[in-house]
Amino acid sequence: MNMTKIIGAVALVVVGAAAYWQFAGPSTAQTATAEVSSESQANVMADNEFGITEMSIGNPDATVTVIEYASFTCPHCARFHANQFKELKADYIDTGKINFIYRDVFFDRPGLWASLVARCGGRDRFFGISDMIYAQQSEWLGAGDAVGISNNLRRIGKVAGLSDAELETCLTDADNAENLYAWFQANAEADNIRSTPTLMINGEQHPNMNYSDLSDLIDAKLGE
Repeated sequence: MNMTKIIGAVALVVVGAAAYWQFAGPSTAQTATAEVSSESQANVMADNEFGITEMSIGNPDATVTVIEYASFTCPHCARFHANQFKELKADYIDTGKINFIYRDVFFDRPGLWASLVARCGGRDRFFGISDMIYAQQSEWLGAGDAVGISNNLRRIGKVAGLSDAELETCLTDADNAENLYAWFQANAEADNIRSTPTLMINGEQHPNMNYSDLSDLIDAKLGE
């Protein structure tokens, strides 16, 4: 999925129990999903205190780090997680050869909601919930309207073991959503992210690719 521009001009409002997020202004697949006011965003950026957990698995001391930039509403990302990621996990992550980091990219409102649900279980449950969200992407997005999508994501969260109270807290935490969005903006700018999925392998940017090519790149880095 291509990101032609990142626009932080949409106001974020939380509406209680339905977890229905209403946005003022334009919203398309190429439009960002939340706004931190210019003053608060400047403070967050200046202090570098986003308060967002970096979601990682594998060996934190490995010589090779792979960072995936992805969006939960990106079909290419869903295919990556259904295919390349499973092999990557078996061959390199579970064996402790690499450190793997997942970083959110937000093209739209549902992508932000999905991230809030995935992160609701903390680092220990993040990748399991993420797998469910990607595997069921067409189903939960298929609801079309905001309330239906929100309810579908809540259902996935509950199947993953999250309680109604946990989901309510996560989906109605406006401060966390704003910090998550500001963190995304900082990461995307720093690594010049323009499409998803994008991979950073020891700081070098690579586009989506088949597993054989990805494996060759990682092996080369491991051999350095």
